[in-house]
Amino acid sequence: MRDPDEDGARSAGFAMSDALASEFVFEARVSVSPPLVVGDGPRGLRRIIPITGGTVEGPRLRGTVVPGGADTQFVRPDGVLELEARYAIESHDGVLIMITNRALRRGPPAVIEKLARGEHVDPLLYYFRTVAQFEAPIAGAYAWLNGSIFVGVAERLSDMAVVRFFEVK
Repeated sequence: MRDPDEDGARSAGFAMSDALASEFVFEARVSVSPPLVVGDGPRGLRRIIPITGGTVEGPRLRGTVVPGGADTQFVRPDGVLELEARYAIESHDGVLIMITNRALRRGPPAVIEKLARGEHVDPLLYYFRTVAQFEAPIAGAYAWLNGSIFVGVAERLSDMAVVRFFEVK
């Protein structure tokens, strides 16, 4: 008997053996200030996390995180943290690149409580994934960032978020 999902994939021009491939681009170590708690709203507990700087290091992009961005987030009623971070990166050669990074973080309540207290938690104990969109000058060395999907695997430390970005091929 044939798998109906396999038939649908073939008719769409995809083979079931097609795997989602990615390439590591860079790691961002984004420094943050303590959260500003707005309070409970219709979507959950709302917070704003000021972005104070950081570093970017990897095979395809190096530079710094420009202070002044923010990570706006809310804790949904189901306990999942939903966030959107907007900030700029300045490449090692002086090019400004905007980033909008949307993420979800979830885990067992005891693990999330430790993170909230600023304790170090093994990132394998919770789920923290991002989808990033870049805006780079179209006539420059980083224009390639404008045309791809990027996913990130994130880790929360007491004073920073560490995100390893991968370009989906």
